[in-house]
Amino acid sequence: TITYPSSFMLVASMNPSPGGYFNDPDAPVSSSPAEMQRYLSKISGPLLDRIDIHIEVTPVPFEKLTETRPAESSIAIRERVTKAREIQSQRFELFDNIHYNAQMSTKQIREYCALDDTSLQLLKTAMERLNLSARAYDRILKVSRTIADLEQSERVNPSHIAEAIQYRSLDREGWLG
Repeated sequence: TITYPSSFMLVASMNPSPGGYFNDPDAPVSSSPAEMQRYLSKISGPLLDRIDIHIEVTPVPFEKLTETRPAESSIAIRERVTKAREIQSQRFELFDNIHYNAQMSTKQIREYCALDDTSLQLLKTAMERLNLSARAYDRILKVSRTIADLEQSERVNPSHIAEAIQYRSLDREGWLG
């Protein structure tokens, strides 16, 4: 057996139901909640637990597609991401093999994701109500640190925690209603 050093980013997608139209108000309901739950349970909880961000993408209505209102440009988004990566590079410049937030150890999470009482209470409530794992807890903190970096915020604040919690949709008990 040979082990090679590697680092990768997994980006995956899946249909939310066998018919692919879960939560689409304009689509015919073709699967029962039990069928959808059985379909979703094919993806193991421990695997989902290791994915940092889960988001549900709903169909975009025609009116939104044809809006003329200007959106944030790709150049502006790229600049924001580049600045966040620079912040992370500076944060971890004294560490070997750590270059960005996703690579933080538990010790580094505690140091760089220190939370105020409001943020702690918000995270505690989410952990209890959503029945989240310890691994999900760490993932939420890493993602919230990245959200803070994107805003060039020194500290992780409650809005960063709340947004990171929203990115754990497949962890939620009763996701199918």
